[in-house]
Amino acid sequence: MKGSLKTRHDSDKMEAVATVAVNAGDVRLRASMTDATLVNGPSLNGIALAVEKPGFFIIDYNVPKKDFRFQFMRTVTVRDKPLNLNYIHFNGDNRTILDGTFVFDPSNKVSANHVLGSGNCKLKYTYVHEGLTTYEPIYDFAKDTWDFAISQRVYGDDVFKALYQTSSKNLSLEWSRNSKLNGSFKVSASLNLADDVKMPKLSAESTWDFEL
Repeated sequence: MKGSLKTRHDSDKMEAVATVAVNAGDVRLRASMTDATLVNGPSLNGIALAVEKPGFFIIDYNVPKKDFRFQFMRTVTVRDKPLNLNYIHFNGDNRTILDGTFVFDPSNKVSANHVLGSGNCKLKYTYVHEGLTTYEPIYDFAKDTWDFAISQRVYGDDVFKALYQTSSKNLSLEWSRNSKLNGSFKVSASLNLADDVKMPKLSAESTWDFEL
């Protein structure tokens, strides 16, 4: 049995999520709750259940909303190269997302994301240079705009990332670390360059994994 605790601190609020997962044959059962479950006394708020078969499907159930989320994954081979497919359906708002990633080689891949019944479609190209620097131009068909992301891995576990969204003129900077010994964390700052008063929004996340 495995557990995790994730906290998020924003400038005006704090959130926490605790998760417990147990393997049952080739599937994984997962239960989670947020700080909303205990605030003002125990309740069903923030409780979620899930059944997962890694690489095949995930079924999430939001207990207070009585809402399901279905995700099905499959990898097919096209000219000896993997094409990773995802079908995601949100039952509550009847929304379906199709997602696919074609991996040319370890350094190059192309991803597409489309919400059925809408013009919402994004195309992303990912290039990894020498396993350290990642470049990701992203085209949004609905907005007819480009987003650009670049990330740099340093000291093995640390990654610095910058993202610029041309449609909103929003610039985001992020520092993250993923360590098996000390857990993981992410510190983010976002700034809208179109605002007259350029005040960055700060947030911090941390996650601890442990055996039960």
